[in-house]
Amino acid sequence: MNKVYCLYRVSDRGQGEKNDIPMQRIACRTFAQERGWEIIKELTEKGVSGYKLTMQQRDAILKIREDALAGKFDILLVYMFDRIGRRDDETPFVVEWLTRNGVAVWSVCEGEQRFDNHVDKLTNYIRYWQAAGESAKTSQRVRTRIRQLTEEGFFTGGQCPYGYELIRGKRLNKKNQPMNDLRICEDEAEVVRLMFEKAKREGLGPLRIANYLNEHEYTTRTGKRWNQSTIGRILSSRLYLGILQKGDAESQQLPELQIVDDDMFSSVQEIRANRGKGVSENMKTIPMQTRGKSLLSGFLYCAHCGARVNRSEERRVGKECRSRWSPYH
Repeated sequence: MNKVYCLYRVSDRGQGEKNDIPMQRIACRTFAQERGWEIIKELTEKGVSGYKLTMQQRDAILKIREDALAGKFDILLVYMFDRIGRRDDETPFVVEWLTRNGVAVWSVCEGEQRFDNHVDKLTNYIRYWQAAGESAKTSQRVRTRIRQLTEEGFFTGGQCPYGYELIRGKRLNKKNQPMNDLRICEDEAEVVRLMFEKAKREGLGPLRIANYLNEHEYTTRTGKRWNQSTIGRILSSRLYLGILQKGDAESQQLPELQIVDDDMFSSVQEIRANRGKGVSENMKTIPMQTRGKSLLSGFLYCAHCGARVNRSEERRVGKECRSRWSPYH
């Protein structure tokens, strides 16, 4: 009796929890039973793209390859061949590799993929070339639609940004379920405004703002300590002006989502851009503090390169600046 491995895959986790995985499983079990095959293992991939991920990134495929080399099964059975993958530069060669290593590859809908002649090889390649093309077109349609929704001022999903909360909007998805929109969370918005105030009024950088927040027991949404990179992303995000962004797509300014006013945001961006390069005329009164605690830290500049200098206990080895006052960028 032929020993069979079955592979079930969906690219969206929601499909797996509803009908697609059970449908594939029932179809494969019925197909195997009609032929007197014994299914000894069923591998399931939920939320796994057969187009975006390579075979090396998929645990189920790696397991199939390992067990094929060990001779543990005779047939790989799928509902349709594109469940194996949709990459035209990789999937057809994986299928051919399996057959060369004694594993027959079967699809409930398309039968067996053989390699008896050049026509079989061409058919195998064309199948995955077509599947890859369909995936590419689908991805392009999705990207275009997401861009359009962003430009129209709609939240298109992902993690809720700090300073906001998700609410059920009036828009419905293709399953007639309400979609999420953003709304300002006042408690978090106050912390965001504090970050910008510290950056503008006191000239603090992300590290010192994070230290300030941690010292005063402000925590992130999940109760963790603030870090420099998170503060940096918040200070540079145009979302806090009320502008939604996705890739290179932007919405118009949405007053209902604006947390920081235009002048505050522009000033902070100018301060950050000029940090280490000197202070522009309209910012001469704004202190540009750095990590250093010495009296003149943040106010002196290197005569050679113009960089802001900071007191350091360790000598900075460089071709140009070797004093205990070293450039701080």
